[in-house]
This record gives sequence, structure tokens and C-alpha cells, in this order.
Amino acid sequence: MIVWMGLAMMVSTRFWLAGVVSPTRDRALADRLLFHVRACAQAVRALLVATDGWSAYPNSIKRAFREKVKETAGRGRACLRVWKDLCIVTVIKRTKKHHVVEVTRRLTFGNEQQANDLLQRSHGGSVWNTAFIERLNATMRERLAVLTRKCRHAARRLHALETGMYLVGCTYNWCFPHHELSKGKHLGYPCTPAMAACLTDHVWSIEELLCFQVAPSPWVAPKQCRRSHAQPETRSTRPERPLLRLRKGVLCSSPS
Repeated sequence: MIVWMGLAMMVSTRFWLAGVVSPTRDRALADRLLFHVRACAQAVRALLVATDGWSAYPNSIKRAFREKVKETAGRGRACLRVWKDLCIVTVIKRTKKHHVVEVTRRLTFGNEQQANDLLQRSHGGSVWNTAFIERLNATMRERLAVLTRKCRHAARRLHALETGMYLVGCTYNWCFPHHELSKGKHLGYPCTPAMAACLTDHVWSIEELLCFQVAPSPWVAPKQCRRSHAQPETRSTRPERPLLRLRKGVLCSSPS
């Protein structure tokens, strides 16, 4: 399996990175992104990740794709070991006057021969690249105005940006046939990414997508609190007796 991670796009001081939205571009954002990638690639052990030059990527990838391994018998903590079939490559492009003049590719983690084998098995080209995620970024910018650089449609609320991105992502995967997948060398008929992933057998309409009813999550009974066996203290309803009782006429008597 191969995963491409490209440049983040700035939208009104907010960044978008593969479906994860955050006000800042920092280590926490990279960790959140890799958490979702780990959930999707849980069943795959041989993984090639191609990133750009952002320094937070390699360490976040290693933190996401590691497991506890007990190397010694008996008591003691287990060690955290990175997946042995994980490969990380970095692709850095240098531009001049909006044209790419130099591309630097280097292996950040893993075996070079294994990285090349994974690239050939994924049919993602002959060299390490981030072209696929950049093409997806361009598609998202084209279909959602707030993602366009230097535009007058900047998003003011984070929730509205997330909602728009989920809508564009769902229609991209379910409603619009993919040009490359529909070619004769692949399937030869109109095919969406969801059809290629065997999630459906037809192209969905937007009405069908918006009217689709998602089953609610299973109901889990709340835990019952254990009651204490000690009986609560009961207070009397009668008024409390005063601490001092004065004789009748003491307050109004005059001194002798």
C-alpha cells in the first residue's frame, strides 16, 4: 500500500491536510492525520508513505505506525517498535518563477529496495512522487471556493469549512466517475472511487447521497452506580431548641 501526503493548503489562517482541519499547522495536526491513516491501513503491514519536506511528517509517521513488543520474558515494560515493513520517502520540489526546476528525492526511513517494490506493486509511477495527493488538492480547490488561494471567499468558521470538505469528498468518491479509473486499461466503464473499492455497484446521484440514512450507533446501557449500604441520616422536622432560655420579663425588667 502506498500513501501520498502533500502540501497543506492555507485557508484564511487555517490549514487543510487530507481531510483534517486545524487552525495551525503543527505536530498535533500531523498526529491527527496519521491517526486516521493508521486506522485505514491497520490490515496492511507493508506501507510506503511519500511526503513533502515538512519536518513534522517523519516522526509523526513513526509514532503512528508502531506497536508494543515484549522482547524479554517476565516483568517489565514492552518496547515500542516501528513496523518493519514501513518505508518513508521525502520528495522536495524547488520552483523558480512558478516552474519546478529541481526535484530532490530521499529515503527517510526503511529499505530502498523494499520501497521500490512497493511502488511498483501500487502502480503509482516509476519514481517516488506526491503527484496524486497534489492532484486531489487541486480537485478540492476547484470544487470548494474557500480553499482557493487569494480569494474573496475565505471561511470564517471552522465548522463550515469541515462541512464543505466532507460534502466535496463524499461526492468525489460516490457521485462523479473518475477519469483514470474509467479508462479501458482499468475498468473500461464509468467508475467512481467507491466502486473501485467495492463499496457500491453503481454511480450515486447527489440526491441519493444526501438522502441516504445512516444507521445510528448501537445503544449501550449506562453503567449503574452502586448504592452505599449506609442509611442516610434523617433530620427531625421540629425546630431546634435554643441554647439559652431566658426567664420571663428579663429583657424588660429595670435595674433596682
